[in-house]
Order: sequence, then structure tokens, then C-alpha cells
Amino acid sequence: MTSNGGMQVSAGILIVGLGGNNGVTLLAGQIANRDNLSWETAASGRVSANWYGCLTQIPPRGVHGGVGFRGRVPGLADAGRAVVGGWDIRPTPLGRALYDCRVLEPDLVRQVREEMDKMEIMEGVWDPSFIGESQYETATHVVSAEDNLSTRTRVERIRRDIRSWRGKNNVDGHITIIWSASVERPSEAEYNSPDDLLSAIYDDTNHDDISPSMLYCCAAALEGCSFVNGGSQNTLSSAMTFLFDESYRMPDVPSSSILSKFAPYSSSRAYCLGTDYKAGQTKFKTAAVEYLRALGLSPRVIASSNHLGNNDMLNLTTKKTLDAKMRVKSDIFGPWQENDLDHKVCVMYCPYIGDEKRDFVEYTSLGFLSSPHTMVTYTRCMDSILCVPLMIDAAIWCNCFVNHNVSAGDAARATAYLFKVPEGEAKGVDPGFFNQMKELEDVLKNIVSKRKDTYDVLALGVSRGIITEEQAAALQGLQLNN
Repeated sequence: MTSNGGMQVSAGILIVGLGGNNGVTLLAGQIANRDNLSWETAASGRVSANWYGCLTQIPPRGVHGGVGFRGRVPGLADAGRAVVGGWDIRPTPLGRALYDCRVLEPDLVRQVREEMDKMEIMEGVWDPSFIGESQYETATHVVSAEDNLSTRTRVERIRRDIRSWRGKNNVDGHITIIWSASVERPSEAEYNSPDDLLSAIYDDTNHDDISPSMLYCCAAALEGCSFVNGGSQNTLSSAMTFLFDESYRMPDVPSSSILSKFAPYSSSRAYCLGTDYKAGQTKFKTAAVEYLRALGLSPRVIASSNHLGNNDMLNLTTKKTLDAKMRVKSDIFGPWQENDLDHKVCVMYCPYIGDEKRDFVEYTSLGFLSSPHTMVTYTRCMDSILCVPLMIDAAIWCNCFVNHNVSAGDAARATAYLFKVPEGEAKGVDPGFFNQMKELEDVLKNIVSKRKDTYDVLALGVSRGIITEEQAAALQGLQLNN
């Protein structure tokens, strides 16, 4: 997407899997909000664009504020002005992909399709061994020739794509790369340090079982971009997380260091976040079990099923990719150490359902005198409608936290509510949704407090005649824009 007539923008979002349901829904939503579009619906009549579900884009509501951070956090970026781009292994024009996925109302699709069809899709890096066979036939828009000769050349191609895209679109803010492509099977590669990881990438083979998501993640770190693992695969590791640490990517590393072989590289702050968005069933599960625990009950059985028919679920019909998904779905209550909890998950591919995810969950707990307590939930919603707001918030938070110099650990804990399994720097964060929101609030309070301290210092400078009111206002404005 262009930068609105050449205007500078506050954030960049690069999506791996741009032509998937999530990517095209995000693009359509951004255009709709940018242009204040309205459209006809079968259920609700005429409706207008909004950012519902995006906590960074909606204002606080209610007497006590509640969720919604627009206006509460200084310098929070407007998602409508972000620049969005990305890669895909399929060449389908984005407007056509939006039409085909049947997520949004036809009247809205009609209004955004032409603009979306003109958008660039960068060729994707892929490795067929990491995804299901159902994806092979349509994977025709892939990096090839010299750029696909080795693991190293594929990383360098991704890096060039990032730099070219940044320059072409005049992106002057922080860029976040989001993995929204098909779930990969787990990589068997293990590394003790970022040096080991980069050494393996620098080799001319992929004997180390390095996945495409790991290549995008490494490229993001080297270019000073944040990376968000929206899939279930094991992209994040201690070695990968440390690669994002600015102390590792110092500009004056010895020429003998493996990092120097990837020069020039960025030493800018960036975050590595994930794993797998906690968008629908899993988010409510943690809130429901949090509720049961708050009542003093003892959860014993959680039996859940969900079915849908989008391409992501089609990819999961292959056992190697399903195993990756089940890992994160079944491990969401780990830190609570509910050892007697029998948690069962079943996922089913039903093509007719399309993107409309349907899930059923039964919760059985023991109450007073071990009497059983059972409740049931049923949810229906387009999967992309649940997921896209989390993608937007992840990118806006990364931009905000970089601008406010928030540490990697604080950023990971603050965004843990977005993911099924908080990994990397967020590992061990309480799985409860409301506890995770408190982690976010604590980080934001610290940001606001630091802003107030700066304002007080400037006011003191004016009162003592050190600076003028105009200079103080200019300095305050400079800080708010950075």
C-alpha cells in the first residue's frame, strides 16, 4: 500500500502469507477505515468501517476506562496510516484472493478489490518439506534461481526485499514482519547461540533443517525489524531470541565474528514475539478456566472441538503440520500446573464451512464436596475476523515499544495476551487473559509515567528561564513523534 500521497508513515507491516485470508482481510480493513467506507450487509443493514477488536485503535469505554488504548498512550500509531506489504508463494491478485476467501461482505469487497489487485506481492521463500502436500500445486510464486541456491542466499533475498520495500514506500517508522503463512512442521534444528544459528545459515546447504519462518525471522533481526510468529511452529528459540538483542548486533563486532559476514546489518531495537495467535477458542478457554479457578473450583476435563474449511485447516490435514498446531493448543495451561486436568482438543477440516470457525467446549470441574460443575460454550466467527486485530495490535505495539525504548522482556510480557503460548522473552507468563492484560497495563503505565517526568522537567526549565515555552513545546512534540 502506498504511503498516502508520499506522506511519512509511523509503522510498517510486512506479512508472510499476504495473499492468505488474514492478509487480505487486514488490507481490506485498513482501506475501509482509511476511506471511511460503508457497505450493505444481510444481517445488519448498512454498516461503517471500524477497528473493533483492535485494542490499540479503539478508545477506552466505560466509567473506569476498560480496554481500548487510543488516546491513553502517547504516540500510539494510527493503523490506517501504516504501510502494508508482504510475500506469498501464490501469485493470486490480492483483490481476487479477498473475493475467493468469502470472509467479508460482497459490497465491501467490491469497493476495495480494484485497489488491492494492483498491490505488489513479493515472491515467497519456501521449503515443501515444511508444509502439507495440499499446498504444493499452487506454490508458483517462489524465490528461484541464484536467490534460492542456499539458506544464505534465501536470507539475503528476504533482506533485500525488506530494504527495497522500505525505500519504495518511504517507511520511516518501525517495521514488523508477521508470519501469517501456513503452519510449518517443527524444525529439528537446535542451536546454543546466535553464532551457531548464523553459522548454519551461512553454510550453502540446509542440512540443519532450517525452516522458512526461521529465515524470515533471522532476516528481520538483521534488518532491525520485529518478528511476530503467528503460526504454531517452533520458530522461536533462545538462540533466535538473542539474535534480536541489540547487545549482540553491535556495529563494532570483530571481523572474525560470524555476524560480520552478514554486514551491513542493523543494531536497532527489535522484538521477537510469539507463538500462534490466541484469537478465538483458546482465548476464551483461558478466560473461562481463570473464572473457574477464581471460584475455587478444580477444573478436571476440558473437551473441545473446532472445525472450519479454510486453507490453514487444509494444511493441517497433514500430520507433520497438525502436530505443530496441537503442541500449542494443548499446552496453554502449562504454567498453572493443573496436573489433574484432562485437556482434549479435536480439529476438523470441513470445506463447506470456509473461514467461519465453529467451536464447542465443555468444561467440567469439581466443586464443594467434589460435586461436578459443568458448563458449555459454542462460538461462531470468521477466523480472520478474530485474528486480524491481533496482527494489527502486534505491529502497533512493536512500533510503540521501540519508540519508547521498552526492553525486549517488557515488550514480550506486555504482548503475551496475543499468543497461545508465550515463548521467547515471555516464557512463563501467566496464561490467564486478565493477568496478561495487567502485564500490558503495567508496561503502559511506565511509559506514561516517563512522559510525565519529561513534561515536568520541561516545565521546570521554562519556570527557571532555561528554555522558552516555544522551545519546550517543540521538544515535547519531538518526543511524541519519536
